Amino acid sequence: MSSTKLDDNRRTGEDRDARRMSSRATKVLGWATASTLALTAVMALVISPADVNMGDSVRLLYLHVPTAWLAMYVSFGVTTLASALYLWKRTRSRFWDLTAGASAEIGVVFLGLTLLIGSIWGRITWGVWWTWDARLTTTAVLFVLYLGYLAVRKVPASPEAQSRRAAIVAIAAFLDVPIVHLSVTWWRTLHQDASILDERRLLDPQITGAMAWTLLLGVVAFTLLYAWLLIHRFRLAWVEDRIADRQIDLAIEERRAEATSEDRSAADALGARTPSAEVAR
Repeated sequence: MSSTKLDDNRRTGEDRDARRMSSRATKVLGWATASTLALTAVMALVISPADVNMGDSVRLLYLHVPTAWLAMYVSFGVTTLASALYLWKRTRSRFWDLTAGASAEIGVVFLGLTLLIGSIWGRITWGVWWTWDARLTTTAVLFVLYLGYLAVRKVPASPEAQSRRAAIVAIAAFLDVPIVHLSVTWWRTLHQDASILDERRLLDPQITGAMAWTLLLGVVAFTLLYAWLLIHRFRLAWVEDRIADRQIDLAIEERRAEATSEDRSAADALGARTPSAEVAR
């Protein structure tokens, strides 16, 4: 059996293992995600009361906070951790690189939603769609940084060089996350302080009752959504990676076949010329 067939058999087994990720547990995760999202919607629109100052616009925060949590802390946190594990020689694996890329894509989508929802809320509350507030500006910079990270992943290079370069960029981009988190403390901003992730208010929360439970349920629901999306996006990235490897192998086999054919043609031509040379002598 040729080495190509052995590689194909090995990769077929790997693909089968990847498909097993769509298991009963994944389906349960999907149902749990849908259920918690539906319950969050009911609590946000029906059960939770309007805010004394913001009125019904407070309901946007039940989307705004979970999307920010999912993007900055969960998605980009996983991307950074996976990138660090890829750079460490003892844990270097294609698995970590694909995980980092898949998580970053999810994070970019939800950070874009965070900015969009925040802009709508700002128009209602502040009277403007956008202002160069410290929190908004640092968040926009974070969005651009991770767009750059995704662009770096597409720059042509060997798989190892491409993955290593992207991992370094991911870790560097994450340095903006604590800046975003602390921006409302370091600078005077229009943006309100953190509702949940404020270490100064853990024992004295500023949001309670149905509002607090709705917000916490939204965070749980979007965390489950992230896990479900990550599994499926990773599986797709894994299949794409296997297809790319097979295309490279096919190209190498075709080139070897062409080289063998050229060598045989040259040998036949040389054999055909040899008798003529002997007759001439």
